[in-house]
Amino acid sequence: MHMSAQSNPASNQDSLPGSAEWTPDMIQAIVADLKHKPGALLPILHAIQDRVGHIPEGAVPIIAEGLQQTRADIHGVISFYHHFRTQPAGSHVLQVCRAEACQSMGSRALEAHIRNRLGVDYHQTTSDREFTLEPVYCLGNCACAPSIRVNDRIHGRVTPEKFDRLAEQLTTSTLELK
Repeated sequence: MHMSAQSNPASNQDSLPGSAEWTPDMIQAIVADLKHKPGALLPILHAIQDRVGHIPEGAVPIIAEGLQQTRADIHGVISFYHHFRTQPAGSHVLQVCRAEACQSMGSRALEAHIRNRLGVDYHQTTSDREFTLEPVYCLGNCACAPSIRVNDRIHGRVTPEKFDRLAEQLTTSTLELK
């Protein structure tokens, strides 16, 4: 398992491996379907990320025009909410709980171990595109702290050793599926 650091790639590389294909027509259709909702920007951004996996840079002017807002307004919302990604995620999205219960049970040391092991910081993806690391501020698993979520599965009482085993299993199972 190769896990060295990679900053998020340049924003004009929307066709990186692992990204879903998108077209301007697709983005325009999403905007048209949702622009009449109150507070339409957030539902539009969620719909695009759900469909494409991230918010492509090229979608911003289409959204801005459809909502009659500035590109700066759209960028401001995307950058404010950590949930939104502007680059494709890795094969596995790894969220580390940073809430108080997890902190009291050692999540800060676990965070440091995970960042060191993966060679990335929050909001970055490993160079092999296996893992994208994200912070989260409660997984609702406080009784089993510290907790992480990998894709849609929550893991409790995570130690550095347990994380290492999980990372190896995920990488091995991914390689076997290819």
